[in-house]
Amino acid sequence: MKKRILTAILAASLPFLTHAQNAPQAEAVVASAPGQGLAAESIQVQGKVKAIDKKKRNVVVVGEQGNEVTITVGPEARNFDQLRKGDIVTLTYVQALVIELQKVSGKVVSERLESEQAVRTKLGDKPGGIVQRSIRVVAEVMAVDTSKNMVTLRGPKRTVEMAVNNPAQLKEVKVGDQIEAVYLEAVGLEVTAAPKKK
Repeated sequence: MKKRILTAILAASLPFLTHAQNAPQAEAVVASAPGQGLAAESIQVQGKVKAIDKKKRNVVVVGEQGNEVTITVGPEARNFDQLRKGDIVTLTYVQALVIELQKVSGKVVSERLESEQAVRTKLGDKPGGIVQRSIRVVAEVMAVDTSKNMVTLRGPKRTVEMAVNNPAQLKEVKVGDQIEAVYLEAVGLEVTAAPKKK
C-alpha cells in the first residue's frame, strides 16, 4: 500500500515535467482518517544543460534565474552520451510520511527497517531515473494526551511526542497500542531533448 501511495504522489508531479525552465514548484498533500495519517510534499526544479565535459563527466546546468550548478555524473549513470547542450533537466523530490495504527496482540516489539531501490532509463534513452528510500518504524504508544492532542511514541531508537491534527485519531489510540510509521523519500531525474527552434 505504501508503494502505491508514493507512486500516486509521483504521478501527481508528472504534469510539471511538461513545463520547461519553470521556477521551483512545490505541492503539499495532507490527509487523515481515524487511526491513519498521510503528509506528503513534492518539490520540482528545472534547468537547461549549458555545457558538458564528457572526459570528466561533468554537466553544467543553468536555472531560470541564471544560477549554475555543476554535476559530476558517475559511471553507474547510463546513457551519459545521450546528453546534449540545451537539454532540459527536471529534478523532482518527493517525501511522504504515512502513519497507520496497527492493533496487535501480545508484547509490542519496536523495529526499524530501511530499504532503497532505484530505476534507470533504458539503454539509448535520455539519462534519468528514480531512487526511492523507505524507512518503516514500529513504535509503542506510551501516552495519549487528548487535551493537547499529543501522543508519545517509543521506537527502537528514541521516544518522541507527536502532535495529532485530527482529534478523532486519538480516539482510536490507547497506551500499549502499536503504531506503524513509514517515511518515503524519492528523487526523480528526467532529461528531455532541447526544444526545437522554429
